[in-house]
Amino acid sequence: MQSRQHSAGDPPQRERAPLRVLFVCMGNICRSPMAEAVFRWLAPRVRPDLAVEADSAGTHGYHVGRPPDLRAQRVARAHGIDLSALRARQLVVQDFERFDRILVMDRHNHDCALALAPPERRHRLQLLLDYAPQLALREVPDPYYGELPDFERVFQLSEQAARGLLQSLAAPPQLQHGGG
Repeated sequence: MQSRQHSAGDPPQRERAPLRVLFVCMGNICRSPMAEAVFRWLAPRVRPDLAVEADSAGTHGYHVGRPPDLRAQRVARAHGIDLSALRARQLVVQDFERFDRILVMDRHNHDCALALAPPERRHRLQLLLDYAPQLALREVPDPYYGELPDFERVFQLSEQAARGLLQSLAAPPQLQHGGG
């Protein structure tokens, strides 16, 4: 195995831990897996300099172990994103230690997550659409009982919020060069 040698003129390598983002909805088969996948797809395209990890979970365990809703998969696939490998899981208290940001789809699930969060980690919890302030909506509507256009709307909202999140993570110039 070859070791890498760096000279003073080399650009600094990203050695800090990746930013970890968790997307949360109720059952983890519609909104949050779509938001996770959109964020994973966008991150290297919009912010190739940023190391990120993403996951999703549900506040309720209704669908643990199941793949995303077929309608969510169909909409994502139409945009070139494959959700088929994702599996639903339930939000656990350890997620508040593991993830830097926990982005929830609506206020009801925000309240459920808040009840689980250790007091010193509650600041990590936000609504996903806080990163899309240009929208009139603050909550991503649940498409579960809807039709394909409702899933497309969730995809579009998730994309706008993911772009806003990635833009918000832009480091100030003095931090990008290791100065300060």
